[in-house]
Amino acid sequence: MMLGPLSLTTLQTGETTAIGVLIGLLGGLFGKGGSAVATPLLRIIGLPGFVAVASPLPATAPSTFVASAAYWKDGFIDWRVVRWGVAIGIPATIVGALLSKETGSGPLLMLTGLLVLGFGLTFLFMPDKESNSEFLEGGEPSFFTLRITFISIVVGIISGLLANSGGFLLAPLYAKVLRLRIKSAFACSLIVSAVLAIPGTLVHWYLGHISWWVTLLVAVGSVPLSYLGARIAIRTKSSRLEQVYGLVLTLLGGFFVFHH
Repeated sequence: MMLGPLSLTTLQTGETTAIGVLIGLLGGLFGKGGSAVATPLLRIIGLPGFVAVASPLPATAPSTFVASAAYWKDGFIDWRVVRWGVAIGIPATIVGALLSKETGSGPLLMLTGLLVLGFGLTFLFMPDKESNSEFLEGGEPSFFTLRITFISIVVGIISGLLANSGGFLLAPLYAKVLRLRIKSAFACSLIVSAVLAIPGTLVHWYLGHISWWVTLLVAVGSVPLSYLGARIAIRTKSSRLEQVYGLVLTLLGGFFVFHH
């Protein structure tokens, strides 16, 4: 499906940039690229389905790299998790992106909302206690290799299908399944999702799903705010950060599902 030239109204141009600001701040705060949030919002302001799905993806790479620099500086990145996530996630993302041409944009958008809602409820009603994290004790959870492989494959395929960088799935899975501290989960998610955005972008560009004007507007808004969001998260108490994270995901997920 090749997209023709896309013209935005003045209002849509401003709204798209504002969406970039929002996802940049949320991305830095919660370790996600932001395209999962941008997609339903771009649909609400009237952009075509596949434009809303794919166009925010290229903007997530620079914004997540900027945000990850803040976490890197404070030592929150576990490079072993990053290496596994990239090595397995890249081919899985390519597979998912190629499969996306067989689906309509409607199911992809609905799935985005449902996944965001589900993880939000999990963080609200099943909070982790940092003292229970196995990584805090200097070890790792049992079957670490199996866990990280599963996460990387699932997130890679879904990221390719939904044309997002996977941060909205990676961060909660790293926290819940790998039992990383919440800030380390955000930090690793940012690095991996930034890299996963690249193959997904190339495939969706080849398929003709990307409006680069929309990408630019989203990037202009998101890149400067992503670093600020990361600094706020780092300075916030982890237990409070997890509560806010769950609440934000729940509200956004519910809104996206019921306004699809």
